[in-house]
Amino acid sequence: MSNSVVYKAPRSISRAKSSPGAPAPRRGSVQSRRRTIAAAGFLLPGIAILAVWVFYPTFYALAISFTNASGFNQPKFIGLDNYARIVTDEDTRGAIVNTIVYAVSYAPLVIVVAIAMALLLNRKDLPMRGLIRTVVFLPFIISMAVAALAWSFLLDANTGLVPYWASRVLGTSMPDLLNDPTWAMPTVVLVAVWKNFGYFMVIFIAGLQNISGELYEAAHLDGANAWRRFWAVTVPGLRPTMTYVIILAANGAFQAFDQIYIMTSGGPERSTETIVYRVYTEGFSNFRQGYAASLSFVLMAITMVVGIVQLSINRRQERDLA
Repeated sequence: MSNSVVYKAPRSISRAKSSPGAPAPRRGSVQSRRRTIAAAGFLLPGIAILAVWVFYPTFYALAISFTNASGFNQPKFIGLDNYARIVTDEDTRGAIVNTIVYAVSYAPLVIVVAIAMALLLNRKDLPMRGLIRTVVFLPFIISMAVAALAWSFLLDANTGLVPYWASRVLGTSMPDLLNDPTWAMPTVVLVAVWKNFGYFMVIFIAGLQNISGELYEAAHLDGANAWRRFWAVTVPGLRPTMTYVIILAANGAFQAFDQIYIMTSGGPERSTETIVYRVYTEGFSNFRQGYAASLSFVLMAITMVVGIVQLSINRRQERDLA
């Protein structure tokens, strides 16, 4: 006779196991729910910050752009009067023209300089290219306010080093660049190019390193010179990078404010007043918050149109090449 004990499960457990209609535990759904809760926990702080500092101010600005908000008065709904005023306001039209001139001057120039420096500093036979890249990139790290202040001192007609050395080397006096309506805008543009081209150069260097060397070798074997290889290999290879840089440069140009505020304050004779500077003066100097808000949304619309046009052109070019 065997002394082994046979374990018998309770009837409820055995019935549950044997019952064909009992639902199986869903481990996947529980894990998915936990992942969703964990993801929401990570996202909620960021969403809360965006809601407080981005979404709410944006919708509030949109709302007051349809009112006569001014100072601390009770805003009244006036419809599209602020937007209609933009069309008739001569100073605002001048600021829009100045912004377009600034963008058309700055974006192509900074891209050309950045590409030229990227091609130079991407050469493997260039000595100390790492050090040169660092030196060229350093101005981008500096705050635009600091750079503008430094250049204001350097270009000062009375005490600046640039006019002093120009008179010593060239033997002639320079015009007062920041107080001459003819020279003020080009000077501000050149300072912005000096400040930012190193950043775009780094982006172009990354794009150049993604182009296969076999394409250059094939073009060289076909007898293409350096200029032909640039247009046949480098430019098509940099097209996605170029689109990204153009959008960044255009957005930065339309938002120009720091150097304008410090170097020229919109002058002389409003020759460097941009839309963003106009928004500042209307909102914080003239206390016309409703009108300033409408100007900011006009600027946003212009920036969006530029970005959409550039993306559509790039897609059309990629479609033609495919």
